[in-house]
Amino acid sequence: MPSFILAIDQGTTSTRAILFNEALDVVAIAQKEFPQHFPQPGWVEHDPEDLWATTVATVNEVLARANTRASQVAALGITNQRETTVVWNRKTGRAIHNAIVWQDRRTAERCARLKADGIEPLVSERTGLIVDSYFSGTKIAWILDKVDGARAAAERGELAFGTVDSFLLWRLTNGKVHATDATNASRSMIYDIGKGAFDPELMKIVGVPEAVLPEVKDSSGDFGTTEAHLFGAPIRICGIAGDQQAAVVGQACFEPGMMKVTYGTGAFALLNIGDSPVLSQNRLLTTVAYQLNGKRTYALEGAIFVAGAAVQWLRDGLGIIKHASETQGLAEAADPNQPVYLVPAFVGLGAPYWDADARGTLTGITRGTGRAEIARAALESVGYQTNDLTEAMRADWPEARETVLRVDGGMVASNWAMQFLADILGAPVDRPVITETTALGAAYLAAYAAGVCPPPEEFGRAWKLDRRFEPRKMDGDREKKLAGWRDAVQRTRSSTG
Repeated sequence: MPSFILAIDQGTTSTRAILFNEALDVVAIAQKEFPQHFPQPGWVEHDPEDLWATTVATVNEVLARANTRASQVAALGITNQRETTVVWNRKTGRAIHNAIVWQDRRTAERCARLKADGIEPLVSERTGLIVDSYFSGTKIAWILDKVDGARAAAERGELAFGTVDSFLLWRLTNGKVHATDATNASRSMIYDIGKGAFDPELMKIVGVPEAVLPEVKDSSGDFGTTEAHLFGAPIRICGIAGDQQAAVVGQACFEPGMMKVTYGTGAFALLNIGDSPVLSQNRLLTTVAYQLNGKRTYALEGAIFVAGAAVQWLRDGLGIIKHASETQGLAEAADPNQPVYLVPAFVGLGAPYWDADARGTLTGITRGTGRAEIARAALESVGYQTNDLTEAMRADWPEARETVLRVDGGMVASNWAMQFLADILGAPVDRPVITETTALGAAYLAAYAAGVCPPPEEFGRAWKLDRRFEPRKMDGDREKKLAGWRDAVQRTRSSTG
């Protein structure tokens, strides 16, 4: 019997394929980066062919590394960068425009007009979201309006929209399946999370024709099979979830009150709030955490647009480090008497501010400030932004007050950053043994549907702790640091008017 589980983790800067065994231990990993395109300030695009090519290449590479045939793979799960929008021709399967990435701000003006028209309360009530260019709805409308003849072609049913999962699914099945799951659909700004369906009124307001939309399915279930020629044999596709929701599953946050934060290019905190959506009063999002057996579980979410990307900026923009791992040593060597703050609003500020016009600032610098202080400020900015989110979550959902934070993503390898996070939150931070939680979540969803893995509660008992970071006493220093951060954020926002 097939005994391996394959996960495709299609991210913002690279595509990875991870092969797991029946116990969901990692057997092999393959990864390929692809270019980012920045046609204008605030615009971010990917070539969909790069996403497809790296997907096929990494799957074939990981099978070869593990000396495994596709026929030995019981199921495939897909997890993806959310909100990134692709519109393609149904006949050719080719995109009509580059993918517009989740970070892209080109529809901010359109969103401002929608807000001025007073539709945000309706959007929040039905979708759990705010009106923002972050989400895929206005991205779809932009492509249909800017590409010659696209809107008319869409109305005729000739075009298809999908987030990256849906685009890859179409290609993997050679156009036989046009679908997504509830987690990705819930990021569109046109999906009613209470009813579990795209909302005709919001579709009309945003400008998205029904004919382009995918079928919405459970996160774990039948999504068809891959074409045999791609990997040597067909593989069942049995799971799909947006990357942050996949991490909720991978971190086994199945009980209300459990919270995880994933630190990648951005950082995303999700708090399981059970089977009833709660409308945030603090500019957080309410989203579908996962949908199993037709039942939706919801989460409060806070999005930090720049986390690991701040470290990339130190390396690629400033050139003060060559490798991300250098930041820990620099942070340890930084002068503690220099309160330098980096507010990394390179593409605006996410939750709880949602300020699309904000741009990054570095405050508190003196003639004595060097690369150590700037590196420390970059790592600390992630902790401060996380604290902003957890404070908002506790205000919206008081049961979250005693929550232990489960963390994953590339930045959690830094013990310094995780200890600072625990200190500034005043709460324990748990790092799991398996930090590939996004891919693990996708693999579990696929394995569960294929009958290889047990129900969620049993999977949750298998979660293993690597290290708990307990908060250290900071006396009045914590309040002083947080006051300095809030002042820096205020300066950042006021500097853009």
